[in-house]
Amino acid sequence: MIMQIHVLPDPVGTADDVYRNVDRAIAEITASGLTYEVGAMGTTVEGPPDAVWELARRVHDATRAADTRRVMTLIKMYESPGSETSMTALTEPFRTPAP
Repeated sequence: MIMQIHVLPDPVGTADDVYRNVDRAIAEITASGLTYEVGAMGTTVEGPPDAVWELARRVHDATRAADTRRVMTLIKMYESPGSETSMTALTEPFRTPAP
């Protein structure tokens, strides 16, 4: 399964640590051990469906700090039962070659 997740905590961070709450979400993804890629508009993760769904909840919860007023989490899921689909397989044909 492939998931793209984008968390929008309010506030995103503090004056001293601008992306503190978003960084907590990325730390949760990193700790999961699943394959992931951080992008400008969200993070894409791939792994077994149960692990990906569980991670989605942990990522959302990771942004809920004492100073967070609200959190919106946007999630896209892709699953193709019976076939091995990866982030690389879906995106490699469209990547710009390195100079």
